[in-house]
Amino acid sequence: MTGTLVLAGTPIGDVQDAPPRLAEELAAADVVAAEDTRRLRRLTQALGVAPRGRVVSYFEGNESARTPELVEELLSGARVLLVTDAGMPSVSDPGYRLVAAAVERDVRVTAVPGPSAVLTALALSGLPVDRFCFEGFLPRKAGERLSRLRDVAGERRTLVYFEAPHRLDDTLAAMAEAFGPERRAAVCRELTKTYEEVRRGGLGELAAWAAQGVRGEITVVVEGAPERGPDEIGPEELVRRVRVREEAGERRKEAIAAVAAEAGVPKREVFDAVVAAKHTGAAGADGATGEPGSAGSAR
Repeated sequence: MTGTLVLAGTPIGDVQDAPPRLAEELAAADVVAAEDTRRLRRLTQALGVAPRGRVVSYFEGNESARTPELVEELLSGARVLLVTDAGMPSVSDPGYRLVAAAVERDVRVTAVPGPSAVLTALALSGLPVDRFCFEGFLPRKAGERLSRLRDVAGERRTLVYFEAPHRLDDTLAAMAEAFGPERRAAVCRELTKTYEEVRRGGLGELAAWAAQGVRGEITVVVEGAPERGPDEIGPEELVRRVRVREEAGERRKEAIAAVAAEAGVPKREVFDAVVAAKHTGAAGADGATGEPGSAGSAR
């Protein structure tokens, strides 16, 4: 008989939010794998429970090396409990590798549902919750971050991000550039803690607010791209906007991404319109004048 891997949610702030089963699992587990053993000690003290099993660290730095060891424990019949500093394991926290390895070896995996910053922020945001996607942390480098945001500028679903407080102003400014300054968003800070705050507004407004400095753990919720109606921007207008930007000195790739963000459409749609216009323009120029350098020819 193989053992069981238990993923347990832990409080994201208020310790009273801990699910009742968490204390039971902490007391019963043969092995407790914790992202930070010191934070685990504080949690167990607050819950009034003493783990009877072995406690080991399991964090980003040793996740790859420790996973095989924990899998062997599971294959020998152990009950392994995985907890992170806050929220559910595997959601932007250690856990995915262990779950995947356990599933591959036909080990049972179950969970103790608990608090989630993603769902809590989404519920408090005031933005549509019927469809959403979690994007985790954005790249730290400005160029990579903006590129990632432009890739989802046309996404219709509500977007949820995690961000470090010292990067929040830059991230919100990049979001305002990629999605437009009027796109609605909510910055959720210190959820369930004493100084909980939810700041709502347009991305441009929120970026100006964050520039003054923000502290605490941050979750950002951003409204999805608006649905296009009968007056949606056609391919000719998309092409015109790209050309205006190119003439101003932007590279075509960046111009296409920026126009897609402005129009709330996928980059592929703008790219296809530009390619189609290039071919149509070249054919029209040849048929009219025979001169590839005429006004109707493509760049």
